[in-house]
Amino acid sequence: MPKAKYENIYKSLRRKIENGEYPYGELVPSEHTLIAIYECSRNTIRRALAGLAEDGYVQSIHGKGVRVIYQKIERAVFSVGGIETFKETAKRNRLSVDTKVINFSEITVDEKLSRETGFVQGDEVYYVQRVRYLDGKALILDTNFFLKSMVPGMTKEIAEDSIYEYIENKLGMQITTTKRQITVEHATALDEKWLDLGDYDCLAVTAGQTFNADGMMFEYAQSRHQPEYFSFQNVVSRKKTI
Repeated sequence: MPKAKYENIYKSLRRKIENGEYPYGELVPSEHTLIAIYECSRNTIRRALAGLAEDGYVQSIHGKGVRVIYQKIERAVFSVGGIETFKETAKRNRLSVDTKVINFSEITVDEKLSRETGFVQGDEVYYVQRVRYLDGKALILDTNFFLKSMVPGMTKEIAEDSIYEYIENKLGMQITTTKRQITVEHATALDEKWLDLGDYDCLAVTAGQTFNADGMMFEYAQSRHQPEYFSFQNVVSRKKTI
């Protein structure tokens, strides 16, 4: 089945859930109704619903249907729990955003950076630092390392726009998995220089490796977030014990 078909249905259903057309606690329309709405096969609808369930939007209830379990987070707009770009998050929340590249260079991975990132010593990588602005406030300091052999042709202009859009749409690479670690750290001099911290003296920090469909790591990233605009969101299922 064409991948774009179920992805488009997934995005359509997700928008309807997020804007309250399918409210929390209610059942989404039946598979039969959705098939008629989207003019597609049952399998396509099931793939879209499975994606929503995996991302914490719905839960299948045996004998009843598919119930909406999504609730909007009011406190924060940037949530860690999926692979979503800064632009995608901002668009979903209807927010004004901007990105400023403060460092764009090409470096060779040394022993220390290899231990930190997981890249092999001697690898050539792009080193990118960006400040992310939300409604004019500097809220996130991103530091990224991209493997040049897998992400060729990157420029500062691409970094100011969307690196993931470049990777997926121009290079044709499928981004599939990210392993993240989340910590709380004291603000550094660099944080204080670039971010609007207000009364905060600490930040929420996410760091991790990102892999493509072949299981190859092409990125290591660290994002330092002003706490007021950060939340952690995750969806897990309890497994039955034997």
